Amino acid sequence: MDHSQAPVLEALEEFRRRGDVVYGPPGHKQGRGVDPRVLDVVGSDVFRSDVLLLNGLDDRQESRGVLERAQELMADAVGAERAFFSTCGSSLSVKTAMLAVAGPGEKLLISRNAHKSVIAGVIINGVEPVWVHPKFDADRHLAHPPEPEDVRAKLRAHPDAKGMLLITPTDWGTCADIRGTAKVCHDAEVPLIVDEAWGAHLPFHPDLPAWGMDHEADLVVTSVHKMGAAIEQSSVFHLQFDRVSPEVLKQREDLLGTTSASSLVYAALDGWRRQMAQHGHDLLEAALRRAERIRSRIADLPGLTVMDREVVDQGLAADLDPLKIVIDVRDLDITGMQAVEWLRTHRHVDVGGSDTCRMSASVTLADDNETEATLLTALEALVRGAEEIEPRSDIHLPSPSGLELEQVMLPRDAFFAAAEHVDADRAVGRIAAETISPYPPGVPAIAPGEVITRDVLDYLTSGAAHGMLLPDAADPSARTIRVVGRT
Repeated sequence: MDHSQAPVLEALEEFRRRGDVVYGPPGHKQGRGVDPRVLDVVGSDVFRSDVLLLNGLDDRQESRGVLERAQELMADAVGAERAFFSTCGSSLSVKTAMLAVAGPGEKLLISRNAHKSVIAGVIINGVEPVWVHPKFDADRHLAHPPEPEDVRAKLRAHPDAKGMLLITPTDWGTCADIRGTAKVCHDAEVPLIVDEAWGAHLPFHPDLPAWGMDHEADLVVTSVHKMGAAIEQSSVFHLQFDRVSPEVLKQREDLLGTTSASSLVYAALDGWRRQMAQHGHDLLEAALRRAERIRSRIADLPGLTVMDREVVDQGLAADLDPLKIVIDVRDLDITGMQAVEWLRTHRHVDVGGSDTCRMSASVTLADDNETEATLLTALEALVRGAEEIEPRSDIHLPSPSGLELEQVMLPRDAFFAAAEHVDADRAVGRIAAETISPYPPGVPAIAPGEVITRDVLDYLTSGAAHGMLLPDAADPSARTIRVVGRT
């Protein structure tokens, strides 16, 4: 296909050239009605580009096929049979993918290190989750993706399961054996869904980890805003084979998605695909070289440890995305959360995820010599200034087995059950009626329907006291917990 084309961008350009005056949404009429104080901050082009697909970028019957052609080009660029744009982020896309494979009361294998959006999907459609526990790394207090044999064992125990949802790469860049897991699933005649939110860049360079479509996954969800160059909420479904019906997937997306899709997201996805199809290899080659330099420089800084391919050599993960710079700060006697706060306050540097042990910084095609130097200078300053960071209360880190809670109710049933709030000390042994996810990365420590243990409670209460963010908890301090009421 001709990847110099960008159907959405070209339609937007034509819309502007014609000078159409719109008498439907959006009410700002391409910025005419926007407060000048808003325009001073975000610019007029944001509003000039906010155009509906229907009777805007395309006609009333969408006869020009603007979106359809853009999606066909995306599928061709990444080696998928079909691609569907989503403007509500992969939080919605992964819910849609789950709905396309398993319905209410049906079983779905799910890696337990899933994002909170997956738990929300379980609650929404009433699926019975069969948790596949990740490979826990006790030394790093980190969860890596489960292995194919873990999936095989669960499918043998639950032969009525409708499929498997695998998360790879993780927020920390460690990757699963997608091909091996796909073979296990296909041997059992069920599809493999891959939540590859952090992997939109993977198809475009051979030195990056496995891309789901190339390794036999049936349905792959990517967030192009995470490691790509699209704006927030830019997500894509990629589909191949015949185990998941494209018709069913589209109808499930219609069930959850917006009817007022953002042309800004469509345009950004379309333009990013064109950029990567034409220049992606060279852009990522430069990013890989840059990441290698950054890793080497950080390795020379006392108190900082960069996670590298030793996790692969030790058999803990199938691969590692080198563009994810994961930095352990424990030798500085601080937590990753403290390190992130210090960098923002003192160096105006904002990094990505953080937890009790580490923080992460993503290197993308957008980085240059200036951003490289800024990061390294900030980390050097952190090492020098760490002694001045005020100590905080310790966080109780449970053992790997302490994180594996027993599920005794369906998450949906527990979430909608009559509930009560109890003091944390009285929550031990009770059934959770809420999701509690340290964020970022947003992997639930407690999901509805699980029996709450002392280990996990101590982790959450001590973490909240230290400054851990628990945005979905009814009580973000974790001093009280929402539990299923007694009957």
